[in-house]
Amino acid sequence: MTGPKRGRPPAPIDPNAGPAHRALLEPIRTILFSQGTTLDVVVERSGYSRTRISELLRGLAYFPAWEMVFSIVRSLHLPIPPLRRLWIAAAREAGRGEDWIRNGLDQVAHPGELPPPAYVGFTLRVEAAYADYARAFLLTDSRTNYVISESFDMLWVLWDDATTNENLHHYAWELFRSRVMTRAPRHHDGRLDLRAAVFSTHELHDATTPGHLVDLAELIDLFDAITRLSDSHMDVAVLRHLCGLPQERIAEVLGHTPAYTHSVDHHARFIVETFLTPPTPE
Repeated sequence: MTGPKRGRPPAPIDPNAGPAHRALLEPIRTILFSQGTTLDVVVERSGYSRTRISELLRGLAYFPAWEMVFSIVRSLHLPIPPLRRLWIAAAREAGRGEDWIRNGLDQVAHPGELPPPAYVGFTLRVEAAYADYARAFLLTDSRTNYVISESFDMLWVLWDDATTNENLHHYAWELFRSRVMTRAPRHHDGRLDLRAAVFSTHELHDATTPGHLVDLAELIDLFDAITRLSDSHMDVAVLRHLCGLPQERIAEVLGHTPAYTHSVDHHARFIVETFLTPPTPE
């Protein structure tokens, strides 16, 4: 006996969609595809046409009213409170006024669910480390808090999917990291720009602690070198040497073993020192 036939996924999200709009659409699309639900089923459950649903899932045409989004997410049995917050942020990004947003929300009376206790416990456990990492790139508390709220709302929507993953911490970290990278400043060549973080980092305020990579005077070069690392090496370097987290905590947050984290940190140090060491004249 075979399971339900998966429908063909809709085309990718419009590249012109803003980061908040993508944050709204990505978890909906992920659940839609993982459930194997066809657009025809969503059409039947929501009452909206295939064309309008396809446009919504791709971020095309006009920005959708909450009533339409609500109908679609309910058809997929998704939690309403996090998606409502994601929709509000996306509506503001799209230039919708507060009256339009409020009127849209008023069209749908729904008390909303409470988050799963396991989700609450998990987010409380990782929030401080996530905030330290995000602040290294985004600098301000307001940007940091926004990205954490956005990623945690996305994680709530995807919680069932996340908890069936073999590594919940890694799953959640990759989701969170993607939201930070979407908004992190970059150089003209697209490489991450950490120069401004020099003035707010743990390294700057605790420069006398033994074991740091380099002296204070070399921090700007250090930060530039860190952005040249691979993603996994950079994450460990940022959490360890910019945020000051111990290796055991980093391993837990990233979903790695302590031995792997130690190895990555050691390798990252070697690579950074190579970047910082001027070539020897022949």
